[in-house]
Order: sequence, then structure tokens, then C-alpha cells
Amino acid sequence: MILVTGATGTIGSEVVRQLAARGEKVRAMTRNPGGARMPAGVEVVRGDFLDQESLEVALEGATAAFLVAVLGPADGGRDARLVELARAAGVGRLVKLSSIGTGDPAYGPFGTWHLPGEEALRAGEAEWTILRPSSFASNTLGWAEPIRAGRPVPDMTGEGRQGVVDPRDVSETAVEALTDSRHSGRTYTLTGPEAIRAADQAAVLAAVLGRPVRTLTLTPDQIRAQLTASGLDEAAVEGVVGGVGFAREGGNTLVTDDVRQALGRPARTYREWAEDHRQVFTGEG
Repeated sequence: MILVTGATGTIGSEVVRQLAARGEKVRAMTRNPGGARMPAGVEVVRGDFLDQESLEVALEGATAAFLVAVLGPADGGRDARLVELARAAGVGRLVKLSSIGTGDPAYGPFGTWHLPGEEALRAGEAEWTILRPSSFASNTLGWAEPIRAGRPVPDMTGEGRQGVVDPRDVSETAVEALTDSRHSGRTYTLTGPEAIRAADQAAVLAAVLGRPVRTLTLTPDQIRAQLTASGLDEAAVEGVVGGVGFAREGGNTLVTDDVRQALGRPARTYREWAEDHRQVFTGEG
């Protein structure tokens, strides 16, 4: 039995889908089981990171688990506690979704969010794998509405380049790590094949869609306002703003070959992701 926490999120939902397609026995944890759409045969359970009893129930009988517990700066202790509960439940293989830059002081507070969970993972006896993805290609899904309306898309990182990664590569690496012990003890920093700017992503979308896609570089205050409107608290907002500023200044240009090491093939390009999600930007589906 493989438990997937964060089972309705960007990465978790794809992990569930891929595991189910392989015929694995999957348990999907979500705070709202009634609203979850899962593949046939997937067991859906309620679980809340703030409710220890629900976590213990979700972990019972699991042999492997995909751990997604950090949503902001206040979640580090919760993340470590989830690892401890998994270990106490006898889960033998743990795969944690972390983030690029974790443990690097240059990333500021954002680089500390996942540290407690990573440290707890390494301290235990269970097999573990840590995934540290760079910026997701799917972050540009938020551009769909302005593109359809012919408006400029918001650009938070200006001339800063990032190793934008296709979330499917992250999910596929998670699935491999959950099902194959050869990934045990590895920390994968997952990036796309090149470091690109937001303007480069806009240019790719323009080519795919056959229409101009303009960008509008946001100021730090505009970024704060946008993040606050999305529901993040002040500490989380400042952490994200700091990370965005670091990327804007050219600090997040790292590109690795870890996707190839984990999956035996090159990382997908942003162009591949854009072509596969074209209909979202056109409103066709």
C-alpha cells in the first residue's frame, strides 16, 4: 500500500494517477474526500496535517508514503512530525517533496521551510528519497486568463532565469522512488534542461498559440499584494517575495541532470509542457 499525501495537488494527483496506472495499491489522503476525483481502485481517506489521529489512520498499513506537508514557513515542525508518525507506523519507504535551495542560506527564509522534514527523514531508519524541484512550468497556468483576454501576463522574476521543470517529471520521479529501492538515500534537484526567463516562457506560449503574449514585470509591492490576495499570511508572503527576489537577481539558475539520472531520459522542455497544455490557454478545453 502506497500512501500519497497532498493527493489532490499538482504533484500528488499525478503521483496517484501514475501509481494507479501501474496497478499499485494506492491510498490517497485529502482533507475533503467527498470532493476528490481519483482513478478507479484508489482508496481515498480523510487526512489533515493538523489532526494527528487522521494521519495515524491514513498511515496504517502503508509500506511507502509520498509526503507533502510544507505550505509555508510555519509548517516545518508539522513536516517533521509527519515523518515521525510515518516511521512509528512502520512505513518502510518515504519520499518527500521538498524544494530547490533547501539548506542554502542564499535562498533566505524560503530555504529553511523544508529543513526540519529533510533532517527528520535522514535521521530515521526507513528508506528515503528527497525531491527538490525548481520552479514549476505549471506556475504559468495563472497566465491563462490574461492571455485569453489579450492582456500582459504578470512577470515576477524579470531577467532572472530558472531551471523551470515540468511537474510531470517531478511526479514520475516520485513514483520511481516509491517503487524502486535504487533511489534510496538520494536527493534529486529536479530542473528542466535549461534556465529560462518568464519572458522566454511567454515567447514559447506565443509560438504555440500563434498570438502575441506580452509580459508585465511586477514590483515587489505588487507581488506582495498579489500573494496576500491569494490567502497567504505575512510570513509566507515575505518568504516567497524573498525567493522571487533571489531568482530575479539571477540566483536560481541551477540546471541539473537529475531527471535523466532518475528516469533514464532527458527532462521535458517548457515547450513540451506548453504544447501539451495549449487548450488551457485557448479556452478550448
